[in-house]
Amino acid sequence: MYYPQQSPGIPHKLANHHDNNPWRLPMIVQQPGQQSAVGPPPPSPGYALYTNGALQHHPAHHLQHPPPLQHHHQSSMSHYPSPPNQHTHQQQQQHILAAQGSPASATPVVSSHWQNQLMKCEMVRASRSPHHRARASAMASRTVTKSAIAITNPNVVKATPTEPNGIAGSPDASPNGNRPSSTVGSMAEASRPTAIIKPPENTWTSLDMSGINIKHLPSTSGLFSFTFLNTLYLNHNALTDVPQEISKLRHLELLDLSGNNLNTLPPDLGLLTQLKELYLFDNNLSTIPPQLGTLYQLQTLGIEGNPLDPMLKSMVQKDGTQAVISYLRDNCPVDLEPPARIWKSLLSPQEEEAMTQDPHTETLSVLSYNVLCERCAPAKLYGYTPSWALAWSYRKGKILEELLLRKTDFLCLQEVDIANYEDFFLVNLSQHGYEGVFWPKSRYKTMSEADRRLVDGCATFYKADKYKLIEKHLVEFGAVAMQRQDFKKTDDMFNRVLGKDHISIITLFENIHTGTRLVLANAHLHWDPAYRDVKLVQVALLVDEVEKVAHHFSKYPPPPPGLHNGPSTPATESPSTNGVVDEPSDDAASVEGNDAAAAADGGSRQPPSSSVQSNRPPPNYSDGTKIPTIVCGDFNSVQGSGVYDFLSLGTVAAEHPDFMSHMYGRYTSDGIRHKLGLKNAYGPPVGDGLLTNYTPTFQGALDHVWYSAANLGVTKVLGEIDSGYLEKVVGFPNAHYPSDHVSIACELRVKPQRDPPPSRHSSNTALPLSPDSNS
Repeated sequence: MYYPQQSPGIPHKLANHHDNNPWRLPMIVQQPGQQSAVGPPPPSPGYALYTNGALQHHPAHHLQHPPPLQHHHQSSMSHYPSPPNQHTHQQQQQHILAAQGSPASATPVVSSHWQNQLMKCEMVRASRSPHHRARASAMASRTVTKSAIAITNPNVVKATPTEPNGIAGSPDASPNGNRPSSTVGSMAEASRPTAIIKPPENTWTSLDMSGINIKHLPSTSGLFSFTFLNTLYLNHNALTDVPQEISKLRHLELLDLSGNNLNTLPPDLGLLTQLKELYLFDNNLSTIPPQLGTLYQLQTLGIEGNPLDPMLKSMVQKDGTQAVISYLRDNCPVDLEPPARIWKSLLSPQEEEAMTQDPHTETLSVLSYNVLCERCAPAKLYGYTPSWALAWSYRKGKILEELLLRKTDFLCLQEVDIANYEDFFLVNLSQHGYEGVFWPKSRYKTMSEADRRLVDGCATFYKADKYKLIEKHLVEFGAVAMQRQDFKKTDDMFNRVLGKDHISIITLFENIHTGTRLVLANAHLHWDPAYRDVKLVQVALLVDEVEKVAHHFSKYPPPPPGLHNGPSTPATESPSTNGVVDEPSDDAASVEGNDAAAAADGGSRQPPSSSVQSNRPPPNYSDGTKIPTIVCGDFNSVQGSGVYDFLSLGTVAAEHPDFMSHMYGRYTSDGIRHKLGLKNAYGPPVGDGLLTNYTPTFQGALDHVWYSAANLGVTKVLGEIDSGYLEKVVGFPNAHYPSDHVSIACELRVKPQRDPPPSRHSSNTALPLSPDSNS
């Protein structure tokens, strides 16, 4: 069936019979065992079906050769000098061989990028009849009736029929049913810490609105509610603009806007980061918005037939689509600063006033932040980020700015490498009164000195004028698991858990002015959602260690009266701790320099009513659950996961789906439980809508701050990023946010003990420097 009519919106884009441009000569089609033959591009008379790199024709039609098409704009090869017109078979072959890079040719070699562009351009131009792709797809899938009775194999599984509308079938129906004219297959996403966002389920995902004289798309069009679409054809209409609401179709992989009257493109097209094919052939475009530089997965930017800026066109001709995308991305102007994040109080005005008037009120604040170390931020993984904004030299300054802006008592950082902990974070934060504890992942033990400095780990900083570090513990999940007798005979432990070297740091603190103690755990769990069982085992091991450390901490005697506001002393390490960094990161070596830095800072951050608080007797703790406890970090787990359920509910059954039917000793025979009584500082409804990780393929809360609700209460939390700003942003890191994670912070009030236990024996007058504890 042939549909010769043209779109009314493009009369100026019809074929020109005077076009003798040899660069539009047909391609050579050579079959095995045949001589080379020159002929025009091989679309069928009424339609061309180009699917996943293969050109298909309906079997009922013979190939016909329509005249080549010519646009009224500049030549498709304006960057290259045009060879003279020749009409002999031999000379045509010579030109085509020259385009393919024949060494014997004296003419410039046409890049493969531009050859591919011209081929796709001709394919698009051959599809200007109404609903061309839809009809082509339906015809290609239609069964041809034959008079003879076919002999079929009864054991062959029948293919699922296409959808009644004939536009697109189920992805499982055929390998090409979902993208009838897409020229690329699905791209495999680079590894990310979370699962890829899936589009809403629907029975069809492609829509053909081509060649039907559409002159205007209103912003209220129902088209923009079809967020499940991955293919949209609006080619060969009469559109003069495209509304910015097209950015709502975030799952588009192919968008064809060819053959319209477009003079400009909406910058919001840059939000369609799943795009792999964007056809803009035969329009009136003179430039491309720099915001399209975020289309990091784009394989073809179809620009032929536009009066485009010669520099941009030259980039596409020489180096392909990715070259111009990189140029646009790195030269895109930076938008205005986003609205500042504000602290949100969780107390009523009456509660705030009462807390302010209470001279014995004691508060503490903590911030958790995965800073995305330099090694974990390759350009290929964050192709939407400008190269200058992805550079560590830029990002580290923004990270430090964020840490100092929040002015929290504790900073719990993940993905800090050894070199930057020693040379950057410790140096700069010590000038503001912070001291630090750091351990890298265990892999550093097997590396050379140069390589080990690139290994990341966890770092905990604290205000030395308010807290004294009593003890620090390293929890290497693999090493701790090997010490458990019930794990030694499980293959899953060896095959899945021991291969991951993630860690956690547990630090024990004492308030210099009040004697209040604190157990603080800073954790970084495995990222891969395919290893949900590993995350659950890791967090269970962590909580076991926290309970054990807190129990021993409760046995320490309180400081003598009048001495609990004394100077900081070096901390002790657990005898069983593994992976101590024998370098300047050692806490005892850093205390003296940091004390001097804190003194130079002027001691500007003094706790409120410290003189009154120092007159109160220090608290006694009968067991570890009475000590205020905080467990925070990057858990790579969202609400509803096994990790989240375990920390918030205190128990997870042995048959929990996140164990994935693997065997982990008592964890999978009896289940896991803890007695810490933890709550999430950003738990519902406080954290509704909170995003701590923001990339094109995932937006959600992976980072959390958990606290022991029996002795701590949240007074305020750091608010989320402005939603209006996020709607215009592809993902982090960017110019304003230097990591793919977002910092979270909260302030907590220490609840006074209701019935303090009697004082211990008077002989216990000093805090032991080497307590008998295990990590």
